[in-house]
Amino acid sequence: MYLNGSQIILECLLEQGVDTVFGYPGGAVLNIYDALYDYSDKITHILMSHEQHAGHAADGYSRTTGKTGVVFATSGPGATNLVTAIATANMDSIPMVAITGNVGTSLLGLDSFQEVDITGITMPITKHNYIVKDVTKLADTIREAFFIANDGRKGPVLIDIPKDITAAKCEYEPRTPVGHSYSVNKAEIEAAAEVIASAERPFIFAGGGVCLSGAEDKLKKFADMIDAPVSLSLMGMTALDNKSDRYLGMLGMHGTKPSAMALTESDVIIAVGTRFSDRVTCSTDSFMENIKNAKIVHIEIDPAEFDKNVPAHVHVQSDVGLALDEIMKLLADKGEIKHPDWMGKIAKWKEEYPLKQVAADSEAVLPQYVLETLEEITEGNSVITTEVGQHQMWTAEYYPFTSPKSMATSGGLGTMGYGLGAAIGAKCGNPDKTVVNIAGDGSFYMNMCELSTLAKYNIPVIELIFNNSVLGMVRQWQRLFYNCHFSQTTLEKPTDFETLAKGFGIEAVTITKKSEVREKLEQAVKCGRPVLVNCVIDKDINVLPMVPAGASVAEPILEIAVDC
Repeated sequence: MYLNGSQIILECLLEQGVDTVFGYPGGAVLNIYDALYDYSDKITHILMSHEQHAGHAADGYSRTTGKTGVVFATSGPGATNLVTAIATANMDSIPMVAITGNVGTSLLGLDSFQEVDITGITMPITKHNYIVKDVTKLADTIREAFFIANDGRKGPVLIDIPKDITAAKCEYEPRTPVGHSYSVNKAEIEAAAEVIASAERPFIFAGGGVCLSGAEDKLKKFADMIDAPVSLSLMGMTALDNKSDRYLGMLGMHGTKPSAMALTESDVIIAVGTRFSDRVTCSTDSFMENIKNAKIVHIEIDPAEFDKNVPAHVHVQSDVGLALDEIMKLLADKGEIKHPDWMGKIAKWKEEYPLKQVAADSEAVLPQYVLETLEEITEGNSVITTEVGQHQMWTAEYYPFTSPKSMATSGGLGTMGYGLGAAIGAKCGNPDKTVVNIAGDGSFYMNMCELSTLAKYNIPVIELIFNNSVLGMVRQWQRLFYNCHFSQTTLEKPTDFETLAKGFGIEAVTITKKSEVREKLEQAVKCGRPVLVNCVIDKDINVLPMVPAGASVAEPILEIAVDC
């Protein structure tokens, strides 16, 4: 087939199984959008209100489907608006392909109108990037980009295409996408199995690598086989059914007391698909002191993560799912593994230190009650996205995730404004599930323009705002460590959220007391249209437990007594 560059782009996307693209047009990508007009029956394009949120939509689509997210943007500011979204995906290892336009090849390097060196700008935050200056290399570049985005440790790839390349023509031949294959080192697997089999108090800490590998079922089987409790990172929140008796909650800065106790008393720690970030270890020195009597088995696809933050006794460098399969094959020959005394301790700790929000006022709206009620109403058939802040941690603590890939949140970069775009992407990828974005009012002000996107396409996403009129997480730190100097964290903007939502063309309800929660959430879930839920809560509800910066993960604060 003799096609122009724009047609080649779209044919390559179809080759890769892409059926949905998020983006925003502009001069440098006019040729691509003109070709897209003729492909509208094959590729759905969602027009967002801002390129950053288009990138977050592609990211949310990827996290909740396991497919590669795709975003289009024009040159100059269109491309630079993608930077935060690309960095967000990069920090959390999310496969995404960003396609940007640029000025024609003859204008490159001349400070031309809306020219920017986006490959130079994004080099530190992409897994790889390209600028294509020869149309005959375009198809193979796109194919390679998709392969790299999904090979090994996943991540975003950017392809910058000058405008004349999208118009130039050449011969195009379809190809079948190349698959990915992984192997294991036999000696590493044997060493891991030997250490795990010797454990009397095993502890599994699982992260986002489990979800990216699609190894959630294998993690459950592995935990059952070695009779161990499981703690999850924020990125691994859907790696195990949160209602499982084995589940301890998160580990780290806002982790549970039972997770911290299990960590410190374990004799073997199996870290699966996780990088031991500072939000998990808090103080690396005290973390290492707390686990000095334990051996660590670290299973991770990226060898750069080995011993980077926490040294391990055994490394297993492989895809998580494959590694667990091979380890379980060896453990199966060692007979039944049971740790009744250890699991009895775990059950006792969980009973003794439950996560529970309480209020003096019986009609106070508590995030825990809202989130647990939402899960009951949706019967678990939901995908939850979040912004970043207190509401994000409350969601991780109190919403019981039971299905794989049912959460999308910005972990490594902590991007306020991430969630609404991600929710749009999640709903496009999961049309049969209820999709809810959990937001704080601070984050909502960063992306509320995307309510217009919900209205335009009638995308039935629920925007649930925990409205406390403050930047809650920062304010919580100011309360604890800055003598209650609430500098620039009190919002108290006179915005009427219901009127705002209706102005954008979507439904809205407000919750001000506990007795309204179930009825109004049911109304939002059943209405079948995009709806904003303005959930008014007290500004002094904190996220607990909490480990202060530099403190020991084993000693979380369980209550805040500071009176301002």
